[in-house]
Amino acid sequence: YPSEFLMQKITEDNQIPVHLHVSVSLQYVAGLKGNALVEFFHGNIAEVENEELRHLMWSSVLFYKTPNVEVMACVLLSTKAIYFLLDDSFIHTDEHQLADFWNKENSDCENSSFHLSCCFVLKLNDLQSVNVGLFDQYFRITGHSADHIVTCLTRDSYNTHTFIQQLMAVLSLLARTPSPEPVDKDFYSEFGSKNTGKMENYELIHSSRVKFIYPNEEEIGDLAFLVAEKMDGLTNLQSLNILLYVLAFQVNHVEGSAQNTSSLQPKTLILTSSDLFLFDEDYISYPLPEFAKEPPKRDKYQLVDGRRIRDLDRVLMGYQTYPQALTFVFDDVQNEDLMQNLTLDHFGE
Repeated sequence: YPSEFLMQKITEDNQIPVHLHVSVSLQYVAGLKGNALVEFFHGNIAEVENEELRHLMWSSVLFYKTPNVEVMACVLLSTKAIYFLLDDSFIHTDEHQLADFWNKENSDCENSSFHLSCCFVLKLNDLQSVNVGLFDQYFRITGHSADHIVTCLTRDSYNTHTFIQQLMAVLSLLARTPSPEPVDKDFYSEFGSKNTGKMENYELIHSSRVKFIYPNEEEIGDLAFLVAEKMDGLTNLQSLNILLYVLAFQVNHVEGSAQNTSSLQPKTLILTSSDLFLFDEDYISYPLPEFAKEPPKRDKYQLVDGRRIRDLDRVLMGYQTYPQALTFVFDDVQNEDLMQNLTLDHFGE
């Protein structure tokens, strides 16, 4: 350990997405290659001597306790745990909100030459379920408490698929005692209790007893119904087709800054045969975890903007490489704001 193929793969994956800015400490990690990367993992991150690094991925992450703060992380999967190496700017985002979540012990190092990162650890033995989002745009990892729920916003079905496959492979190495068989398991008790009238999501229970939960057709149906409600004059739900669902960024240019900078606002873009919609989506609170005492404070989908395709005048495409920036120009007299800037981070080839 590690094999030459694994070293090459981890080195290739160790690249920060170009549209996201990270701290100096994470830039240092992204600069490590091959052996140096594995040595860094064992020297600074790994909790047990004999654990092996199996996969590395850069992704935006959300925590259940701080659902409004999206932060960049280097996600490291080993044979013992999932490590989230976090941008240190996360700690300064909202001191009041994060006070209970992070025990900040490094305040005396603020002015030193060291660049510190926080590392959030989720042991594989504490893992209970993995919820995969619509069209594999994101996935949520759930442990045994609210502190142990993290959503990875990969915005890329390939990255999601690869991580899930690697996670399943690592979980197969865990030795867990089988769950006890239920007492009095007969025909009536087994089939009678299941008739709830509601179709459950597709569940795959891994040999390690971790559930992998995938969305079913009903989720798309619910989304189509929600979209239909927002559309003017469309009563026929049957003719409504969701053509595209993608996690994107809305570009807001910052006025008066020294450089021509822009801030990226995470948005869910939904394209139907007649309209283009932007939603604020709650990626972490749904479906409700078992220990949740009350529903989340906001709905899963909140409409931000919606435009008719027939009002679309032109689409401007930037010449920069991945990720591609698209500007939608609408000929909409009723609305003063004619521009919609969207950066879709997987408009590749």
